Amino acid sequence: MSEPVSSVRNLGPAMEDAFASVGVTTAEALRDLGADAAYAKLLAAGQRPHFIAYYALTMGLQGRPWNDCQGQEKVELRKRFDTLVAQTRQQPVSALAQALDEVGVRIDP
Repeated sequence: MSEPVSSVRNLGPAMEDAFASVGVTTAEALRDLGADAAYAKLLAAGQRPHFIAYYALTMGLQGRPWNDCQGQEKVELRKRFDTLVAQTRQQPVSALAQALDEVGVRIDP
């Protein structure tokens, strides 16, 4: 039987819903993707970048509490996060996002 995304340490119903919206519906699928690829899927779908969510995910997939990330490790995770965000912003804009931009209702992440 598959475990829900919320069974991963540090992740609750909001992250479970966010991942379900991009087709990641089990903890196994999330683990297979890894933190960077999974978070990139959220960003590509229009989720606002949130560093704490990213590092909570990263720590959770390692079985660690979200606040266990400190010092140089946190600095390195911030660099990875910033790279993911930059790469996502360089990707082509979806047709929906483009249409929302045209009518002025999309808020850029």
